[in-house]
Amino acid sequence: MRIFTILEDVKTFTYLGSIIDEHGGSDADVKAWIGKARAAYLQLKNICNSNQLSTNTKVRIFNTNVKTVLLYGAETWRTTKAIIQKIQVFINSCLRKILRIHWPDTISNNQLWERINQIPAEDEIRKKLWKWIGHILRKAHNCVTRQALTWNPEGQRRRGRPKNTLRREMEIDMRKMNKDWMELEKKAQDRVGWRMLVGWLCYIRSNSRK
Repeated sequence: MRIFTILEDVKTFTYLGSIIDEHGGSDADVKAWIGKARAAYLQLKNICNSNQLSTNTKVRIFNTNVKTVLLYGAETWRTTKAIIQKIQVFINSCLRKILRIHWPDTISNNQLWERINQIPAEDEIRKKLWKWIGHILRKAHNCVTRQALTWNPEGQRRRGRPKNTLRREMEIDMRKMNKDWMELEKKAQDRVGWRMLVGWLCYIRSNSRK
């Protein structure tokens, strides 16, 4: 970019493959990644329908070639119930096709996940988020990314119900863990302990949905 170039005022723009919204929303980005994941699945349709491959092999291929596309950058998403539902519906649809479960045959989502050892999309996204947070907290104190993550903005917010943001989601999880940033920074240095903490968080979040 040239110096003194006038930048256009836009509502969204794409950066490193992700769609950035002026309000910090993730709807457009998630929609785009679902489209890319669907295209990846269609390329593997013959493999997923093959009679020569086991179900476990098909699921592993789905996880590595489709789900990784779907959840790319998910650790930075501002998730809502609607977004989680869209992601989960796509995943469930693919898995049911792999298992050849068609109407009128029925099976609950929980049974579907248990049969092929999958976890809900919400838990996968939360694991990615806190894995990323742990990675950032292990960086040097003068790292800009770390400073931005732990920065506490001051001032009064507007009246009314606060918007759901990535930071507020993190703060909700921190209250569930009964941890502040200083405690998390210390805990993050122990990679094994950090993974256990994240696993425990996902466990209690999962139980709260039942």
